[in-house]
Amino acid sequence: MARVPVLAAGGIVLRREATPLVAVVRLRKRNEWVLPKGKLDDGETPREAAEREVREETGHDVSVHEFLGTLVYEFGGRSKVVHYWRMQTSGGPSHALMDDIRAVDWLPLEAAVERLSRSHEQAFLANVGPLALEAAVLAELEPRPKARPSAIDKRRGRRLATPQVSRPMPAPEAPSSDPSSAGIAPELGTATASAEAGAAALEAAPQSPNADAIPTVRDRRKNLMQRVRDWLRRAA
Repeated sequence: MARVPVLAAGGIVLRREATPLVAVVRLRKRNEWVLPKGKLDDGETPREAAEREVREETGHDVSVHEFLGTLVYEFGGRSKVVHYWRMQTSGGPSHALMDDIRAVDWLPLEAAVERLSRSHEQAFLANVGPLALEAAVLAELEPRPKARPSAIDKRRGRRLATPQVSRPMPAPEAPSSDPSSAGIAPELGTATASAEAGAAALEAAPQSPNADAIPTVRDRRKNLMQRVRDWLRRAA
């Protein structure tokens, strides 16, 4: 019966420098230089485990980016499956190293490949390392989103709304002289009565205290009343 593979996760960790540097860690027990990685805890996703293990083995907080690939190899009589992500860090360490790690070194890519003790990790880093470096450079070149204007800036740039001036209603069209329109006489009578009531309401409407200061409004009202009377005469 085949044994269940060991699931692990880690990172190709880059530190921001003029020449980006790659993290390699030295195991205390075997005295080997390896890529930072570790087995998944119960309930962890590979990505979560990768970030945790890298933080514990390098002492640096990291940001996790693209998935780079999976490395499968035999270790201790069992298959080991390790998922790797590109990770970034800057500045110095913020956590103590875990007991299993003796040292951390930051090297240019080619030197990091040579430093690794295991041939399968050397081959893996030699293949995915250039992709990680290219992705990091492209991410630095991407324009950063502009900051949204604050509420104060919005208020400063807000323009006063232009007052809306109501326009007079267009004059209603005269009823059709077509004989077939005779069937709408009751509706015409109702419309005429409504129009007469509207004209009376316009005449009875109180004038604004500032009517003399706004002659255009009063003129439009008289113009509208005259149009209603003209329409009533045509409808009769």
